[in-house]
Amino acid sequence: MGDQTEQIAKAFTDHYYQAFDQNRAALSSLYSDQSVLCFEGHKSHGSQAIISKLTTLPFQRCQHKITSLDSHAVPSAGVLVFVTGQLLTEGESRPMAFSQVFHLAPVNNTWVVTNDIFRLNYG
Repeated sequence: MGDQTEQIAKAFTDHYYQAFDQNRAALSSLYSDQSVLCFEGHKSHGSQAIISKLTTLPFQRCQHKITSLDSHAVPSAGVLVFVTGQLLTEGESRPMAFSQVFHLAPVNNTWVVTNDIFRLNYG
């Protein structure tokens, strides 16, 4: 599943960050009621709470630039995805470094984010 895992991770991250940058509310179909987001240490449970968190961040526009993408299959089914990159928010001239981890699980012939952890990297 090696090459397939990398293809899934690449397709997912391309879609996720494009949607995040253009219309965060469109990410709702990627999460389920059992999904958990940990954003800078604050947890949100379920699709509705996650989208509420993402759509009320203190910036409306941003641009992600991915610098690394690693993935591997999870024995119990799914894909673990680790992303690092740069995040440039509106009104800022310097991008911020970030890390994000996703656990993707297959549900009804699609991939759902079951766990999502996001951190800005300071220092």
